[in-house]
Amino acid sequence: MTAAIIFGGLIALMLTGMPISIALGLTVLAFMYLMTSVPVDTVALKLFTGIEKFEIMAIPFFILAGNFLTHGGVAKRMINFASSMVGHWYGGLGLAGVMACALFAAVSGSSPATVVAIGSVILPAMVRQGFPKQFGAGVITTSGALGILIPPSIVMVMYSVATSGITATGPDGKVVSAASVGQLFIAGVIPGLILAGVLAAVTWWIAWRNDYPRLTKASWGERLITFRKAAWGLLLIVIVIGGIYTGAFTPTEAAAMSAVYAFVISVFVYKDLKLSDVPRVLLSSANMSAMLLYIITNAVLFSYLMTSENIPQALGEWMVNSGLNWWMFLIAVNLLLLAAGNFMEPSSIVLIMAPILFPVAIKLGIDPVHFGIMIVVNMEVGMCHPPVGLNLYVASGITRMGITELTVAVMPWLLAMLVFLLFITYVPAISTILPRMLGMM
Repeated sequence: MTAAIIFGGLIALMLTGMPISIALGLTVLAFMYLMTSVPVDTVALKLFTGIEKFEIMAIPFFILAGNFLTHGGVAKRMINFASSMVGHWYGGLGLAGVMACALFAAVSGSSPATVVAIGSVILPAMVRQGFPKQFGAGVITTSGALGILIPPSIVMVMYSVATSGITATGPDGKVVSAASVGQLFIAGVIPGLILAGVLAAVTWWIAWRNDYPRLTKASWGERLITFRKAAWGLLLIVIVIGGIYTGAFTPTEAAAMSAVYAFVISVFVYKDLKLSDVPRVLLSSANMSAMLLYIITNAVLFSYLMTSENIPQALGEWMVNSGLNWWMFLIAVNLLLLAAGNFMEPSSIVLIMAPILFPVAIKLGIDPVHFGIMIVVNMEVGMCHPPVGLNLYVASGITRMGITELTVAVMPWLLAMLVFLLFITYVPAISTILPRMLGMM
């Protein structure tokens, strides 16, 4: 009954068109004031303590790094390198788009940023070469989703923050800790590469079937030249992932390093970003960071209410006692997250759902790293389907196509992503093998 009242109030406020962050805060305030004896002062305290976690600082730094890279010519050089490597295959520029999205995802951490950076350069080139606009839009919209699966990933940071500090016990009664940001980043490498391969295979198949244009095969000398030009951007991948794995710095410190490095190569190395443009990039990053931090603050408050009312623990006990096993639970989670993706953006979904579902998953013996990667893949799918898929809206602005037309265009790749989601859900080793090999689990 308590859970029904809380979620009923939240949904009612959201249906009024109220921003999710404010709806979360008002739901907590109203419930605490009317239904509990908890002092309202606790709300003010939680609003501040909710964002005191060191890991949260990674979010604004990764956003800043992504904005510097988007405006700093890094994407253009990655596209040239990718085109020289795979442009001579069927659907050459489309395959180059997938490869460029995967490379840019490894330095940005954001799906919309990946779509903007790669799509704004490669889509016009594809149309000029004779590709249908729908084909190019489908490739970039779905490949841009790699931005939150291939590390670094802002959504992974949010999952780690949302679940950290939660006391969860496994089926054997032992306390299981939440996945760290570093574990999630390393765990996302293999799934990210596999999904990039799946999207590339769909792109090649459609291009081969329709005999789409191919580029002239580049010589190894030309490939070396494009690699050297893109090397400064590609080096950021080594700095972030290598630094975290070797223990040189934490994920938050890696985010700060990436922001400084992106600034240096954009302004002083590639010189595509002028010093006079830096304040505009800083302001844009601050606006986006403030929006996400406000959502996080209210979501932490909502999570506190859930925990204080013992809702996740009661849900876990009910599921275990009703005979629901782990694979049934994962089906239910996938359906719930895909449904939530119809009317909520990924940050809100993760921050609201993860603290509720995480204790239940641990109770059923599901690995926290595997569960986190599964949630991230669900968020990827949600970003590519209507009505609130962020990648669809970003791609719509680039291509001048309607959402309905874009939805039809992305369908082959979206279906492939759903099949990939099933593999990630029921083959945990895909997510956990690399962290185990590196001794991080």
